[in-house]
Amino acid sequence: MGDAPLTIGEVINLLREEFPDVSVSKVRFLESQGLLNPGRSDGGYRLFETDDIKRIRFILRQQRDHFLPLKVIKSKLTLWERGEESDRVEVESERLLLDVGAPTTSVSRAELTRLSGLTSAQVDSLIDVGLVLPVGPDLFSPRSVEIASEARHLFAHGLEARHLRVIKHSAERQVDVLSQLTSALLRVKNAEAREQARNILAGCGDAMVAMHRAIIAEELHRLVDQ
Repeated sequence: MGDAPLTIGEVINLLREEFPDVSVSKVRFLESQGLLNPGRSDGGYRLFETDDIKRIRFILRQQRDHFLPLKVIKSKLTLWERGEESDRVEVESERLLLDVGAPTTSVSRAELTRLSGLTSAQVDSLIDVGLVLPVGPDLFSPRSVEIASEARHLFAHGLEARHLRVIKHSAERQVDVLSQLTSALLRVKNAEAREQARNILAGCGDAMVAMHRAIIAEELHRLVDQ
């Protein structure tokens, strides 16, 4: 890439391998929301320096890996600019805390097994019940590492993958509700509508997770107090 600034088309081509859905309209939308401020040529064309491209990567990874709305990403950008915020996907598990950090891109089966602390047979069992799904030949999403790591704690207490199907089914039903909520926006193929849908999904998703956690805590208290 060198030090020469890139046009918006060149930036899209550079990023497309990691972010297949990136588009000119997406980058323009990020600029309109105040997350980007590329320079301009004498003719008024956008020119992106190396730091601009790093900034775009950070934003897109936060959306893809953390599913964060832009208003949250904007606040994280301030920390990122100061070097206080990485773009890694953080996975909270005892084993991962000993590693350099969780992956930001797809991981191989061997990496999934190592990072989660599961055996190969346990990984197979999670695949069989659909809790962990390959995204390509011998490739898994970074979120699969977190799912597998949490499964390890449940396996340690005697549960098996077949017992965890209920978690998968519950999550799918909740996503179905949110899908209906945002279906009209997701049918509109422009960056603004998709960002609005993303914000709704992120906010409602957080609320559902918090509610789910509270309901489980309430039911567990009842179980202990019986």
